[in-house]
Amino acid sequence: MKIYTKTGDKGTTALFGGTRVPKHHIRIDSYGTVDELNSHIGLIRDQDIKKEYKDILVIIQDRLFTVGAILATDPEKATLKNGKERLNIPKISEEDIALLEREMDAMNADLPQMTHFVLPGGHQTVSFCHIARCVCRRAERLASALNEIEPFLPEALKYLNRLSDYLFVLARKLSFDLQADEVKWIPEKN
Repeated sequence: MKIYTKTGDKGTTALFGGTRVPKHHIRIDSYGTVDELNSHIGLIRDQDIKKEYKDILVIIQDRLFTVGAILATDPEKATLKNGKERLNIPKISEEDIALLEREMDAMNADLPQMTHFVLPGGHQTVSFCHIARCVCRRAERLASALNEIEPFLPEALKYLNRLSDYLFVLARKLSFDLQADEVKWIPEKN
């Protein structure tokens, strides 16, 4: 199988189900940003961090492919008129969301209480988490805008929301584990 198909040479691409849309369509931007996020999470996973974090990050990367599949699917082609599924699209479950919540709760148990916003940085690995968190928020904004136009599985949007929280807590936990400075943001008074 060749990687290049030449079908997108005129600025369109196919959704799951065959519908062609412009490459600048919000649906493409949404799942493209999820793909970008997945790559950033791979970068975090490549760092010298505990195996337990890496194992969770692999699960997250898998779920992000699921979110991408949901976003890449033409909703009109996904179901038949009687409401039955036409395409076999994976789903995000409440258990996927609960896993992120349990992981955050476990990491937070070891952390000092947060009293201020923190400035991203302190260690390269921590910075990678903050970058991923920001990309996740962008993916969530794009997916939210898409959802207003063409609604999709609500758990996918909820997963992105929870994942950005997870990435923030992971950044704090890695700061703690790596004994990196966590610089509080304290606004200057005028």
